[in-house]
Amino acid sequence: MNIFCSCETCQAYLTSSWSKDFDNLCDWYTHLLQNSPTKTIHIHMLRNTITANPDNVEYMLKTRFENYPKGKNFSMILGDFLGRGIFNVDGELWSFQKKMASLELNKSSIRSFAFDIINYEIKHRLVPLLLSKQDNHVLDMQDVFKRFSFNSMCKFSFGLDPMCLEQSFPISHFSMSFDLASKLSAERAMTVSPLVWKLKRLFNLGSEKRLQEAVRMINILAKEVIRQRRKMGFCDHKDLLSRFMSSVNDEAYLRDIVISFLLAGRDTVASALTSFFWLLAKHPEVESAIRLEADQVIGHDKDLTCFEQLQQLHYLQAATYESMRLYPPVQFNSKFCLQDDVLPDGTSLKSGTRVTYHSYAMGRLEQIWGQDCLEFKPQRWLKDGMFYPHNPFKYPIFQGGLRLCLGEEMALLELKSVALSLLTKFHIQLAPPFYKTPRFSPGLTATFSYGLPVKLKVNFNQLDFKNLDTELLLKNISIMQENEKLRKRAEELNQENQALLNEIKQKLSKDGNNNDSNNSSCNQNASHSNNN
Repeated sequence: MNIFCSCETCQAYLTSSWSKDFDNLCDWYTHLLQNSPTKTIHIHMLRNTITANPDNVEYMLKTRFENYPKGKNFSMILGDFLGRGIFNVDGELWSFQKKMASLELNKSSIRSFAFDIINYEIKHRLVPLLLSKQDNHVLDMQDVFKRFSFNSMCKFSFGLDPMCLEQSFPISHFSMSFDLASKLSAERAMTVSPLVWKLKRLFNLGSEKRLQEAVRMINILAKEVIRQRRKMGFCDHKDLLSRFMSSVNDEAYLRDIVISFLLAGRDTVASALTSFFWLLAKHPEVESAIRLEADQVIGHDKDLTCFEQLQQLHYLQAATYESMRLYPPVQFNSKFCLQDDVLPDGTSLKSGTRVTYHSYAMGRLEQIWGQDCLEFKPQRWLKDGMFYPHNPFKYPIFQGGLRLCLGEEMALLELKSVALSLLTKFHIQLAPPFYKTPRFSPGLTATFSYGLPVKLKVNFNQLDFKNLDTELLLKNISIMQENEKLRKRAEELNQENQALLNEIKQKLSKDGNNNDSNNSSCNQNASHSNNN
């Protein structure tokens, strides 16, 4: 690692001078990769080789998979947060978790189980919540999507209900700690030397102190999840944790598995939904096409009844894939070169070099997607009206090769179910502040810095009241009416206060004029006396 490298790229990284021209680090990397003949660049001070070349990606993930593990350096960076979870290990630990998860996730029963959970959360939690926030309310949909995904993932993975979508928007300490740990762990990887964060951790200073506090909170709550699951018994339950607990007795290891499930199922889906609705707000023609397809496949005023219906929505599938092409939930993925090697584009790598493939940049390369690569065009995924997937090494959103994402089908199930339900029931408009492009916060997954503020309007023509929780719906309407009364009363009080304030100002102004007049008279008398 050469932290004193004087090349233009390293100096721009060290001084953050790139931020003068780019809102996000990923956009600067994209610019560099677009202008590289091989679509590969080097950040020497980080000893990091970054590529957007599909041939290199296939070589790393498939051809020479064994030479590009996560590596000890990566595991150390995320170790406090992810421990020995599937995203942070190699070898036997990774193989065991992959085998266990794939056996369960490939069962038709688990697919049906996931569909039922997601469908319930949409009908009885998400839609009623949004109904109570319609009209003049500004709502952060990124926060809503995180809460929804957290609820769904906890029920699917652990059989527990955190109830994060209640009307009061309860604060989830687990969720807050999870976000903070993700952000601070990602910042570790951005330091010019690991010595920086290691010294801060040793002396429990700054960001490392906050990271350890967040991890302690996560550990406490994860242990409580495991304890409750043991107390409830898990032999007859379908959730993933119960299935792992039948084979694993190590509490710390189970904690790491719990955290990995949440990282996979909560953050990535919430990120994908946020980007998807941000794009749809700018492309109403795509939104209309999705509604039209839903009417044709499912029927007007109808809700999803089975998983198979989703598979017939080819345009919706294309739109979700196109959204993730431009805004992947995980913008880049890093491996470490085990032995000296040469990539297909001729790039030489020394043992221990960090090698990163940049999915965000790959979605913006003309060489891969054509001259319209920056445009949001779902039709690029369709042939004769049918969804047609591209080479996974051109589109490594779900990775590829042996590391192919096991939860791809579950993630798409949740993403498409939520999108379909909201698009057929609500009109969603962006609210201020408006940005031409998103700005991202540091983290393991892409998060909008300012959230996704929107205003909602109900599409009553397509709202299925029969399948909603009637009692909850009436409660929401009552709350909305009460809130409207309070709003009007607040406006009246504000007007009364303004009138009173104006009256006081006028009185003070009048008193001031009188004082000025008196002072003038006194001054004249004093002057007359002096003259005498």
